[in-house]
Amino acid sequence: MITKRLSRRDRTKGRRADAPERHSSNDGDGICVSQSVAINRSAEDLYNYWRNFQNLARFMEHLKSVQGSGAKRSHWVVKGPVGRQVQWDAEITEDLPGRLIAWRSLPGADVENAGAVRFERATGGRGTFVRVLFRYKPPGGRLGAAVARLSKQNPEKQVREDLRRFKQLMEAGETPTTEHQPHGP
Repeated sequence: MITKRLSRRDRTKGRRADAPERHSSNDGDGICVSQSVAINRSAEDLYNYWRNFQNLARFMEHLKSVQGSGAKRSHWVVKGPVGRQVQWDAEITEDLPGRLIAWRSLPGADVENAGAVRFERATGGRGTFVRVLFRYKPPGGRLGAAVARLSKQNPEKQVREDLRRFKQLMEAGETPTTEHQPHGP
């Protein structure tokens, strides 16, 4: 289901072709988040960087660590709402070099989730569209999702900001920060 939704043709009518695509929904099966960004790099470069999961903590602020535990399995630790640490084991369900990485959490996860990252060449040699789509079931159901939003742990916003930082890192080689800069009055 996740990879089928990602493979639908991009509908850019009414917006710039490089404008980010945003979507989130809450149904009985969990919360679905979809974000995309255009990056001026090849699909292969972007895929290779993302596929090394230890790189993800460089631009995903909520991610504490990812440890590989085999060719297709990994252990994820993230900062959850209200200071809670959330973790799960995941397995790659589909891996198409330069094009797609799809995953799902394994039984026993703190947060059940599944998703995919698609790398699609933009027309006219204008880089690559990176599209992230995932579905998760927050602890505590809808109440847990509301608490996450109120505590500024909104997954849609987090993914949008993570993709913005990924774009900066891939195009400029770094992500701007105000850390260690003087503060105003």
